[in-house]
Amino acid sequence: MFVSVPATSANLGPGFDSLGLAVDLRNQVELVPSRFFAVSIKGEGENNPRLKGNNLFVSIFNEHYRRLTQKRQNFKFTFYNQIPMSRGLGSSSAVIVSAISCAHEAAGVKVSKRRILNHALVYESHPDNITPAVMGGFNAAMVEKQKVFSQQKHLPDYLKAVVVIPNKPISTAKSRTTLPRSYSKENAVFNLSHTAVTVGAFFNEDWEMLRLATQDRFHQKVRMKMLPELFAVQKIAYDNGALMSTLSGSGSTFFNMVYDQDAESLAQKFKAEFTDFEVKILSFDNDGLIVER
Repeated sequence: MFVSVPATSANLGPGFDSLGLAVDLRNQVELVPSRFFAVSIKGEGENNPRLKGNNLFVSIFNEHYRRLTQKRQNFKFTFYNQIPMSRGLGSSSAVIVSAISCAHEAAGVKVSKRRILNHALVYESHPDNITPAVMGGFNAAMVEKQKVFSQQKHLPDYLKAVVVIPNKPISTAKSRTTLPRSYSKENAVFNLSHTAVTVGAFFNEDWEMLRLATQDRFHQKVRMKMLPELFAVQKIAYDNGALMSTLSGSGSTFFNMVYDQDAESLAQKFKAEFTDFEVKILSFDNDGLIVER
């Protein structure tokens, strides 16, 4: 059995903890019954021995599998990881979603994507990453009574993501401690209105509106100060045709949306300026969670 989950970019400027989208960069796990428990990691994280002994996926998988089957079973897990870890591209959400899905499939219990999403909320209290990880595309999500309610929009092929991945992480937990404890009514209204227009722009495919709509007063600038080069990333993006340029989650990755014909040119500008950073041109992912046997 193979389960794969895409990388995600969340917040998208003003949509703090509520907006996110999926990009075509996937983590895949292969699961087979085995006489002995075994973990193999290929790609991102393969040189980190702690991931084999203290693996979040295995912990969540076992919790759900034992609850569903009331028995123990050994498996061999092989992880093929493409999503950078601790870089704001939803690597932890991918682990959570794939573990829950794998457990249900291995137990022979068919559940909807919505059910998987609600289970994931137990481990990730904000829906901005887990929702596009499960559903794919662009998502606006909220939590009510411990359930995720969301609206999804498929993204067209003529748009691309150009992501700039710095060579150092920004801790989500640490970055949250830098955020203000309260916001003025003026800034709250600013973000509410800009989030509303951002969602409208995505659903109406009014891409030219995004540069204006994705401005933020809640979190971006404070977090970007932890890695000041990100201000230069955003300036280069907007000087070279980006439709929007936002911090991906809490960082350190910066997400940039462009028309297909502008992607290579912008990527080359980034590579020339930030030689120590990784730059990727990615399509958008409209599939989300995929299970194959």
